[in-house]
Amino acid sequence: IDYASNELYKVGANVKRKYSSAEYNNLDIYQINSTYYSALGDDDVKYFLARLIQAFAPGIPQVYYVGLLAGKNDLKLLEETKVGRNINRHYYSNEEIAEEVQRPVVKALLNLFSFRNRSVAFDLEGTIDVETPTAHSIVIKRQNKDKSVTAVAEIDLQNQTYRVIENGIEVTF
Repeated sequence: IDYASNELYKVGANVKRKYSSAEYNNLDIYQINSTYYSALGDDDVKYFLARLIQAFAPGIPQVYYVGLLAGKNDLKLLEETKVGRNINRHYYSNEEIAEEVQRPVVKALLNLFSFRNRSVAFDLEGTIDVETPTAHSIVIKRQNKDKSVTAVAEIDLQNQTYRVIENGIEVTF
């Protein structure tokens, strides 16, 4: 846990130890106050790949509105309230939402989770198979219960690339 949190403080965008301290009403030493997007350095590609892995994980993915909009740490709200968790609770105006949904990463996320909701490969009674062919790649295969639909995500974290295939047809987001 210490290694992971130290790395996050090194590579995250606007992720600072003090935001997770008593100064910001945070007493849980293992809670890091940051949006997922900022924890990954406000990097669209890294963030999308992380959410792609989440989308292919078992169960029903849970993504809050700030995450769906690839929201950055809200330092203004944090400083106004001195409540650490408010760093990831930006209050979007209608205008901000209209602007955010035009970002390529947000469009890709919306398409990804629409695909996730549509494809029967993610049947809760289906199967999952995970392989790590190299130290920096992961292949996740999902199949519905009767094995008639298969979705495969091939993700290379080093080269920051991915490919998704459903029943032999490449899917783009």
